[in-house]
Amino acid sequence: MKTFIYMVRHADALKDGNERTRGLTEKGKLDVECITEILQGEGIDTVISSPYDRSILSVQPLARQINQKILVFEDLKERMFTSDDKRISDNELYPLLTKSFADPNFALTGGESNADCQERAINVLKECLNTYRGRKVVIGTHGAVMTLMMGYYDNKYDLDFLLTTSKPDIYRMEFSGHELVDVKGLWKFS
Repeated sequence: MKTFIYMVRHADALKDGNERTRGLTEKGKLDVECITEILQGEGIDTVISSPYDRSILSVQPLARQINQKILVFEDLKERMFTSDDKRISDNELYPLLTKSFADPNFALTGGESNADCQERAINVLKECLNTYRGRKVVIGTHGAVMTLMMGYYDNKYDLDFLLTTSKPDIYRMEFSGHELVDVKGLWKFS
């Protein structure tokens, strides 16, 4: 029995504000319409999300369209690079990502490592594969978290992969039981 997990990396988010509550830019809001359009014909059963507003907002119209509530999982939150909820600038983030993918146990004081983030997110994904076996599930997520979940099953999903993804992005993962058998990118817009 095949299960399909649709990883939806959130749309473009505002740069200022709290990590949890940053909303979407105008471009991001327009891209959400495209996300919904792409996924509306897929027969989605369930919509799950990170607790961060930008992820929820990216999948909310789809959930409304299929008349489902979004199930929010705290363990799908963005990787915690520091102990507070302040956004790290892109210039500061790149060196941290490079170190994190070179050493999965690297973490700043008070932050978490890639290994820790991957473990918590994979536990949610495995739970989804058990609970929603044979169904189609959308997961509203973040770039690093998505890459770490995909990389758990195939190490080609690494830092280079992350750096080629866009905001938003969509990947359909096909599973047979808990075995990943195929991944297809669905985002065609730029």
